[in-house]
Amino acid sequence: MQGKLNYFPADLINSTPLPVQFTFPFYYQPHPLAQYAAAQLQQYLLTEANLEHNFGLGGNRPEMVIGKMFGVLVVKDTEDKVGYLWAFSGKLANSNDHPRFVPPVFDMLAEGSFFPQEQINIDAINKQASQLEADERYTSMKQTLAAAITTSAEEITAYKQQLKTNKEARDTQRAAQPGNEQLAAELVKQSLHDKRQLKALTEKWEQHIATLQAQLAPLDAAIETLHTERKERSGALQARLFAEYSFLNKNGKRKSLHDIFSQTAFGRPPSAAGECATPKLLQYAFMHGYTPLAMAEFWWGAPPKSEIRQHGQYYPACTGKCKPILAHMLEGIPMEDNPFLQPTDAACNLEILYEDAHLVVINKPDGLRTVPGVDIEDSVQSRLRTSWNGAEPWIVHRLDMGTSGLLVVARTPEAHRHLQKQFLGRTVKKRYTALLSKVIPGDKGEIRLPLSPDPYNRPQQLVDFTNGKKSITRWQVAERTATSTRMHFWPLTGRTHQLRVHSAHEQGLNAPIIGDDIYGTAAARLYLHAAQLSFIHPATKQQMNFEAPEPF
Repeated sequence: MQGKLNYFPADLINSTPLPVQFTFPFYYQPHPLAQYAAAQLQQYLLTEANLEHNFGLGGNRPEMVIGKMFGVLVVKDTEDKVGYLWAFSGKLANSNDHPRFVPPVFDMLAEGSFFPQEQINIDAINKQASQLEADERYTSMKQTLAAAITTSAEEITAYKQQLKTNKEARDTQRAAQPGNEQLAAELVKQSLHDKRQLKALTEKWEQHIATLQAQLAPLDAAIETLHTERKERSGALQARLFAEYSFLNKNGKRKSLHDIFSQTAFGRPPSAAGECATPKLLQYAFMHGYTPLAMAEFWWGAPPKSEIRQHGQYYPACTGKCKPILAHMLEGIPMEDNPFLQPTDAACNLEILYEDAHLVVINKPDGLRTVPGVDIEDSVQSRLRTSWNGAEPWIVHRLDMGTSGLLVVARTPEAHRHLQKQFLGRTVKKRYTALLSKVIPGDKGEIRLPLSPDPYNRPQQLVDFTNGKKSITRWQVAERTATSTRMHFWPLTGRTHQLRVHSAHEQGLNAPIIGDDIYGTAAARLYLHAAQLSFIHPATKQQMNFEAPEPF
């Protein structure tokens, strides 16, 4: 071991071919050397008693439970010896300083750093504003003002209703005595009196409310000044942090967080960008002249409430925070092919089960997209467009690339509108079959976990009880083996990745679908199949029922 660098045993290096290309960070099977490095790190985490971090893996510790992503990087040093580095994402036990792990790209917690002192200043401003907002005199004045506004509105509304009643009574008197000039004059006087009274009432309340607002104005101004100062200082602190996070690549070129993210859809760095394990590892390697060979990241500890994370399982680098950074850091390094850009298997045939002038029903194979991707044209839509001599297929619903099974596509705008209305109205009946990676104890049930997109890892979904959309799945066990469960699913809503998340999340079935490379572990395929589909034909109005046998 040299500093943070650990060396592999000689027999392992002699018996294991080195990686030819660097790991594609967003979809990979860990290289055997990366697996060895990860196993050594996991053993360290199991046996190290001084980390003072509660991963939620048992015991009754007082600290907050925080699972964490760890990373390993296989490198060649300046003498061509092969070793590995360790890193963690964010902080560990609320600290960046751990002797066996590489340091952060920028340590905002280091002694003498500008960040802690400025954070103290901002916290002091927050405290001062909170004290003013909680002051008894201020809150009492706010309540008095709110009550005055409410009472004034009620009184003015009631008086306007009375004026309306008075007017109706005058109109009735005029209609009963149309030629009575004396009465007409008297009624005009009454009308003018009512208007003056309304004006007087309105002005009285306006003056009272204005007086209360004037009394509050200095306090409101003081609080607003503090809020403005806090916002400005926070913005300046964030901008300085963005500048301090400066990332190297193999050519020694540096880019700040601001420069990296200014060209992305975010426009600015998201929270905690640059704190993930892989950028830390690459930064340390480049600073010391090491050559990166392979990487891997794994989750350690209890899962977060919203995301799906399994203890000890490997995961790709995050796309929202890490992809722009790694595009710079890995520039010029030979890398494994992006599997998402590989052409579809030539044997991936499109089986048409039914076709007429209005629609087509397809048994989609796994591995074929429903619609073209950013860099891959081949899809159900493009193949139908070709076979229809350029006529446009109207996509009604979609299946994930890895999901096989029944898909209905409209041939006309009218059929599309009719079918889409059925899907939106939830009158279409769908049943899926999946193989789950664990034995499910119950026989049937219903899952209700609201979902929303993960803004930093699209197309992944989060379980979000605050802003998520209602997502409901009925399930029933079809068959069990010693290690898996064949499951029937009836999605009562149609959210992205609904069945995959409801299967994998700990509050769902806590059993990822076999082959789920996002929420579980990759395999030969995603074992999810759209087996049954029923809908009303848009032209004949007949019930259409289709079934596609499971290919697994």
